[in-house]
Amino acid sequence: MTAMMAYNCISRWSGALSVCAIIAIIRPAHADPRAVVELFTSQGCSSCPPADKIIGELAKDPNVIALSMPIDYWDYLGWKDTLADSRFSARQKAYSHVRGDRDVYTPQVVVNGSAHLIGSDRAGIEGAIKDTSKADGVMSVPVTMTLSGKQINVSVAASKAPNAAHGEVWICSVSKAIPIAIGRGENRGQEITYHNVVRNLLKVGDWNGSSGSWTVPLENISRDGVDAAVVYVQDGNRDKPGPMLGAAFTTLH
Repeated sequence: MTAMMAYNCISRWSGALSVCAIIAIIRPAHADPRAVVELFTSQGCSSCPPADKIIGELAKDPNVIALSMPIDYWDYLGWKDTLADSRFSARQKAYSHVRGDRDVYTPQVVVNGSAHLIGSDRAGIEGAIKDTSKADGVMSVPVTMTLSGKQINVSVAASKAPNAAHGEVWICSVSKAIPIAIGRGENRGQEITYHNVVRNLLKVGDWNGSSGSWTVPLENISRDGVDAAVVYVQDGNRDKPGPMLGAAFTTLH
């Protein structure tokens, strides 16, 4: 399903949200993932359920960080996506602008911030993971994330590349599985489970190629249903996102 879209500006972080249960242990993130796979999907898109299933399968691979980013531009078709966020629509459009094309559609997957393809193409996604990992700097920066008490500690190592990239560090609040019963629109009557759904985004800081560390209060990323977090370092910035340089995933409870 493809179409021209109207986009809202990326909204500012709306402030602190409710605090999740305090966790007294330190839980390390999965180490050294080889890819970040972002799926732009919609509950109102009849072509999306196969892609949603694939993201669920990829989410089981500890070497892949698979994320669902529900968009809002199909809401007019008769069903308002209950998970959609205009920031995800804007992020998808920003990728298109960086590439210089107008290829914005659902289900669309972006692999490691660069390659894009139809989200239901499992073989293509695997190929894109292999191809993008060959590019200089892609997923080469070690990122660690530990949960301790009421905070998440994020550390990003120095770049090993001679010409270090400059980028941004972001943290995502994630719900690992959300079943949705869809009442209207193209998928009416279906119950679809959405996997690793991004519920909020928060910029942690800027990265200049040197090592850095940040502390994020849990209250800044928590909301109902959030049970995981992802931190990623990406070349460029929010409006001009580039290749993924490193990432980490951890469960919260």
